[in-house]
Amino acid sequence: MKFTSDMIKKRILIIGASGMLGQRCAKHFSSQENVETLCADIGETIKFPNATYKYLDMTLRDEVKNLIFDFMPDAIVNASAYTNVDRSETERELAWKINVKGVEYLAEAAAAIDAHLVHISSDYVFDGTKGPYTEVDKTEPVGYYGRTKFASENAVRISGVLGTIVRTNVLYGIIPSGRADFVRWVVDSIRNNKPIRIVSDQFNNPTFIDDLVKGIAAIIDLKKYGLYNLAGIEVLSRFDFTMRISKVFDLDTSLITKVTTDELNQPARRPLKSGLIILKAQTELGYKPMGLDESLQLMKDELGL
Repeated sequence: MKFTSDMIKKRILIIGASGMLGQRCAKHFSSQENVETLCADIGETIKFPNATYKYLDMTLRDEVKNLIFDFMPDAIVNASAYTNVDRSETERELAWKINVKGVEYLAEAAAAIDAHLVHISSDYVFDGTKGPYTEVDKTEPVGYYGRTKFASENAVRISGVLGTIVRTNVLYGIIPSGRADFVRWVVDSIRNNKPIRIVSDQFNNPTFIDDLVKGIAAIIDLKKYGLYNLAGIEVLSRFDFTMRISKVFDLDTSLITKVTTDELNQPARRPLKSGLIILKAQTELGYKPMGLDESLQLMKDELGL
């Protein structure tokens, strides 16, 4: 029997498979005929039929090493993170263990077998005074969460791994289970007649999760290394984002109150004028994110609302 390159399956390991991005990555890669998908997480997750699942505590070096050496992946997508921005200020040890030490362990093991590590980072590595940002702009996080994400990027850079850092922001989209994204929170709150307060001085370019997954897949397929911004096409305030959601989902905007970040008295500082310039990804990856209204309509149709 003659073997062809089409018959050789690529092995993809997804870390953080129970999270929003992890679930969508699992769905995408497990649907590919030439991909063998292994999903790992510390928690329960929705299981897709063509993927295998393993328990993993990524803060334990031996667990990370054994999982990677047993599976021998061609590529690893690290979609796992401690993402609670406010609690990161008080739960610093836990945030550092997951966001930094765990990444160190992944990079160390991946480097030993020449696996391609795709690590997800955040626009919170910036101070939010001069956004939107390119890949070469100066990083200066204003909170502890941002500091852990910046440290995780450095962990990838100094490890010697074949690595790609992906910065993104404000993910939205549909997943089978888990915490609701911002869009679903807005829709559910207003349809339950619950008033919501939305900041008008925080700017980002919200990222449709399906676009992000396609960008990650392109990075793996094209073997692109380094740093890429993968985000939405439109930079707007969180308040304006909410109003666009309200228009597509036919919501009562009288329940939405415009506030400033200072009025919320949140424990952690946020980068205010942020967002990510995606020209490099558009040019080198063929990255083509959907328009905001188009993606929101797609969500509405999929949710049957």
